[in-house]
Amino acid sequence: MEKEFIYDQHEKHQDWLSRLEFYKEEIQILKERLQEITSKNNAPEVLVDVERFQNQFIVQRNNIDELAHSIKVHEAKIVKEIEKNPVAVEHRKMEAHVEEEDFMIYFEKNFSELRDNYKHFAAKWM
Repeated sequence: MEKEFIYDQHEKHQDWLSRLEFYKEEIQILKERLQEITSKNNAPEVLVDVERFQNQFIVQRNNIDELAHSIKVHEAKIVKEIEKNPVAVEHRKMEAHVEEEDFMIYFEKNFSELRDNYKHFAAKWM
């Protein structure tokens, strides 16, 4: 069981939540651009890809929500630990959140691939 300093974990949480918020906003922008493509092209091969991207945006948005929830739950545990014993917080460690970190890496890799695929699709049909 890996442990990390409490403040380091808190900083990671804030960074991750900020990045997830960025991805959430980016999904909204990509969805709006997808609507533009749909309004200009209604060929069957376009609509198949549009539906695929819509589904992927839904999946990634759910991943963002689940990961953000998990991070917030872990952050609440940190707050309880600090409230329970506020002395020398900067020197204390808690169990690391390896699963969230692994999922964040996995999510960002997948989102990057989705974004790249979408850019190629949009360039072709815009």
